[in-house]
Amino acid sequence: MTQRAQRSARASGGDSISGSVLEVLLVFLKLGLTSFGGPIAHLGYFRAEFVERRRWLDDREYSDLVALCQFLPGPASSQVGIALGLGRAGWAGSLAAWVGFTLPSALAMILFAQGVARWSTLAGSGVVHGLKVVAVAVVAQAVWGMARSLCPDRPRVAIAILSALLVLVLPGAVGQVGALLLGALAGRWAVPTADPMPAKPIEAGVGRRTGAILLVVFALLLLAALGVSGGSSTLAAMAVFYQAGSLVFGGGHVVLPLLQAGLVPAQWISNDVFLAGYGAAQALPGPLFTFAAYLGAAMSSVLGGWSGGLIALLAVFAPGYLLVVGALPFWATLRRSGSAQRSMAGAQAAVVGVLGAALIDPLWPAAITSGADVGLVIVSFGLLVSGRVSPVIVVMAGAAAGWLIGGGQGIWSG
Repeated sequence: MTQRAQRSARASGGDSISGSVLEVLLVFLKLGLTSFGGPIAHLGYFRAEFVERRRWLDDREYSDLVALCQFLPGPASSQVGIALGLGRAGWAGSLAAWVGFTLPSALAMILFAQGVARWSTLAGSGVVHGLKVVAVAVVAQAVWGMARSLCPDRPRVAIAILSALLVLVLPGAVGQVGALLLGALAGRWAVPTADPMPAKPIEAGVGRRTGAILLVVFALLLLAALGVSGGSSTLAAMAVFYQAGSLVFGGGHVVLPLLQAGLVPAQWISNDVFLAGYGAAQALPGPLFTFAAYLGAAMSSVLGGWSGGLIALLAVFAPGYLLVVGALPFWATLRRSGSAQRSMAGAQAAVVGVLGAALIDPLWPAAITSGADVGLVIVSFGLLVSGRVSPVIVVMAGAAAGWLIGGGQGIWSG
């Protein structure tokens, strides 16, 4: 099938399959093993692989797909991959793209969680303390970078500050969800102009009826998740992960405060173990959302082990999958709505405030306990922002520094 014929089939809702599921799985598995650096870096890897090398789509189609996935909540790079797999090999291709890109880091995070559970001294070791301190620097870098791109004018700066204050006054999911909703509402009226969208809309191979069904399923599951509260059941834990996956705008780092608010106060996982896993996640390729697999595997009262890690992984990624596939057939219309774009700009500014509030409480007081820790945060932040050093190197250096700060306390020593 020629490229023109493929596009014609996609535009008419016909068969857009032009590759095999195995092809999609293998190329995304390679990316899952080599794509370090977070979602922005992932999108660069994807462009080099699928636009320049394999020519699955052109630059304008790719930029429009990226715009859609940044417009929606969820893990943007994973959603781009899901859409690419869908266009290349149908529904099975979308799942193959997600599995290939997600599996390597998810397995590594579950193995790390198993180590935390097996060796009780691991969470309190100097190495893990260094990971916790580096996590603070990584979140600070995310706040800094996101503030520069998502808050370019006074209205959005004000939305970010007010959102941070709201979350600090009303800690937990209530304050965070409220900040996002108020940010979207304020953006609708206060943001002066919407960011320009690419000129060419993406051609979806999913019909509007199917898309509408998927969006309704997403909304019903989110309402059900919001209605599940209290208790210590597997269903309640799954609801926390689904809510987090449904409400994350602005990249994987934003999932941290949502999951922390849902899991730590319920005593399903300690804050030390939580932050240690987040620090370790920075050293791995693939999507940061695989942090959920670590949490599900490390939880003791509910979930736990390999099955718990996989359940948490599916729950946190499910909303992003439903949203991107469901929204594809409606994107051409939605992208032209100025009010929708302004509301999204306001919600994205609120994300900066939510993440900044998480940096103030609970990340800083939980990880920073000495002057040496403050110095390590400053050095790590400087390496990430000014030195543009790879997060992998910074994480490894932070773990080594934590070991030294702890007096050489080993991972398995008492």
